[in-house]
Amino acid sequence: MRARYRRILRFASWYLAITWWFELFLPRIGLLKIAERTRSKRMRRFAKAFHVLAADLGGLMIKVGQFMSSRLDVLPPEITKELEGLQDEVAPVPFAAIRAAAEAELGMSLERAFAMVDETPVAAASLGQAHRARLSPLDAADTGLDGVIIKIQRPGIDEIIDVDLAALRKVGGWLSHVRLVSKRVDMPALVEEFAQTSLEEIDYLHEAASCVRFAEAFTDDDRVGVPGVVWERTTRRVLTLEDVTAIKITDVDALVAAGIDPVEVAPVFAAVMFDQLFTKGFFHADPHPGNIFVTPVVDSERAWKLTFIDFGMMGEVPTSTRSGLRKLLIAAASRDGRGLVNAMRDVGVLLPSAETSELERAMTTLFARFGGMGFAELREVDPREFRDFAVQFGDVVRSLPFQLPENFLLIIRAMSLTSGVSSALNPAFNLWDSVEPYAAQLLRDESGNLVQDFTKQALETAGIVFRLPKRLDALITRFEDGTVAVTSPALEKRILRLERTARQVVSALLFGALLIAGVLLRADDAVLGTVLIVASVAPLLHALFAGRRGF
Repeated sequence: MRARYRRILRFASWYLAITWWFELFLPRIGLLKIAERTRSKRMRRFAKAFHVLAADLGGLMIKVGQFMSSRLDVLPPEITKELEGLQDEVAPVPFAAIRAAAEAELGMSLERAFAMVDETPVAAASLGQAHRARLSPLDAADTGLDGVIIKIQRPGIDEIIDVDLAALRKVGGWLSHVRLVSKRVDMPALVEEFAQTSLEEIDYLHEAASCVRFAEAFTDDDRVGVPGVVWERTTRRVLTLEDVTAIKITDVDALVAAGIDPVEVAPVFAAVMFDQLFTKGFFHADPHPGNIFVTPVVDSERAWKLTFIDFGMMGEVPTSTRSGLRKLLIAAASRDGRGLVNAMRDVGVLLPSAETSELERAMTTLFARFGGMGFAELREVDPREFRDFAVQFGDVVRSLPFQLPENFLLIIRAMSLTSGVSSALNPAFNLWDSVEPYAAQLLRDESGNLVQDFTKQALETAGIVFRLPKRLDALITRFEDGTVAVTSPALEKRILRLERTARQVVSALLFGALLIAGVLLRADDAVLGTVLIVASVAPLLHALFAGRRGF
């Protein structure tokens, strides 16, 4: 385990150093073209190296790779494409070890617990392994189920996860000291969010409860199916669910053979995911193709339904965040640049203090040129247009205090996978075609609450008016006592700039003093002189780079 920890840290430190050198240092000394020319090759080399590391170590490294492969919106294709098939490379655990783990958890032999267990795994994942089984006649009569899937945790996975999380926390701490990263996202908090999700994922009692909660949310929705839980055969490390295996959602040939049009499945899947995120507030955060089946339905108005499995990674959207997401969706659908920026504030992606007039202009321009395009159409756009947009508004976007709020990691993952699965079903799929009618319905719902909102605002205003005389009297008293403090952001910025300049001047003087002293002493004391000359590099670097973006 110690070797595993060191290997992860060595990998991270090496590629962080390479990234710092090419993406931060070289551009500062006028060698930006070198960084740009080698970027694609470096990305491919990093992705291949991480692929090898994750496939070799397994554990949470597979989960990290899965997340990176789904971030088509942020990460370059050199990375996402290389990591696409990472999950499929997880080697299964020998059945003897799986049997021992399951029997220890259930407190009985598998022959007693089940009528039959297939020793060949249905799926082997990074944290657990699934096998088909049949319940005993007595259990089948009690539950109304016969065929089941037993999900058994990999032996020793608890210790592996502890080591991986310790390494990820260390890397997150490193990144929190890089200003370019820390001003965008709280890396330690992001790692803790990932840790909480991972620990919940290996608690199968938690997954079983999530499965039941998800089923209750869609009780009256004939578009969605959920497997039943066999609680009598479920523990923290063993989960027994109804076998609902059907057509994998991206198996286009099998769908067509069953008389189901894949083009019709895509918008239904997108709408179901929208419902989870914007209406239910409880969503499946890992909707990759292996976790969703299309199940043909007999004797029903609907010929098929979407059956979700694997509820280990679930997300919850607080009411306040859900309201902001709804506004975000409505603004995006209506191509409203200002509304989009305001919604970003509500969600917490953009800090309230940000000056956003230029960002509003950038969003309006973006909508005017690219709004409504699907991935297929965007691929046809001349890359020079994207480059021109980046040149025009890149500095504006980079200068704004964006951040990644808590819980957003899972929301982004869910939406990214939704778009990817829908595009696999229909290459011409345009997410906007699903967003616009859904946003229109949300807008109608919001309008329905207009009277309620107006009444609430009126009561709040009345409260403010009622409290106003008392607050004015308190303010006047503070003026008389001389305890009112007035701040000027512009003045504070100038003072900080002066302080930074002063520190750089001191560093420059210290560099000169150490360098001259080293040169003079080196003739008499070579060792001390060399030490002073080498030591002068530290204040030189501070004088050159302190206070610049990224430090």
